[in-house]
Amino acid sequence: MRRLLITLSLCLFGLNANAQNFSDMTPDQRTAFGEAVRSYLLENPEVVMEAVAILQERESQAAVNNDRELALRYQSQLNDDGYSFVGGNPDGTINLVEFIDYRCGYCRRAHAEVRALVAANDDIRYVIKEFPILGEDSVVASRAALAVLVNDGEEVYYKMNDLLMTFEGPYNDATLEDMALEAGADPVRMAELMNTPLITDMIANNRALAQRIQITGTPTFVFGNQMVRGYVSPDVMNALLEDARDALPQQ
Repeated sequence: MRRLLITLSLCLFGLNANAQNFSDMTPDQRTAFGEAVRSYLLENPEVVMEAVAILQERESQAAVNNDRELALRYQSQLNDDGYSFVGGNPDGTINLVEFIDYRCGYCRRAHAEVRALVAANDDIRYVIKEFPILGEDSVVASRAALAVLVNDGEEVYYKMNDLLMTFEGPYNDATLEDMALEAGADPVRMAELMNTPLITDMIANNRALAQRIQITGTPTFVFGNQMVRGYVSPDVMNALLEDARDALPQQ
């Protein structure tokens, strides 16, 4: 707020809005300046709210631009890491990447909506990043899912992913075996693979990528080159998809 008031004050009185101008003033000038600003703001309090709104808008746009830059810089790791699930249309023109945690309530809320979006749009190439951050139960679920992906392939993984995301009980040997069987996976091979270095490295790589692109929560989506942190409604998803289409090079 202090930074906002200084910036607002300098702008109001026709000065270049930076801290150096304020620090160059003499003590008497600072006192007079401060009294003038205070009087003005007391008489025109709506200016503060307008300035706050402008500052918030600028900061929001700066965050969007930073996220876009990160998505562009790391697009190969996001879209083609060589081990993450790829669904929808593997040749689709729009990459939709989702970082998930099976114990994340908002991931669960978005789960069916994302699947519906992918099913309804044949230009989406859907990439799932296993990103367990909510405790050991999350890690166990991701290990099981990735083990199924490695051994049984993407179609079976997609079924396992659905079962894990919608399951309400604890993840343990018995419940994971039941889900693997229901998904059409080999539960014995899943159990053998879950704690191998291969699976550990996949999760570690996803976490390292998330750190590089400043992802700390789930779900996080990347629609093309636009990063979205947190749950968004189906209407917003569709709007983001249209934005991603508009951003494609014109044929």
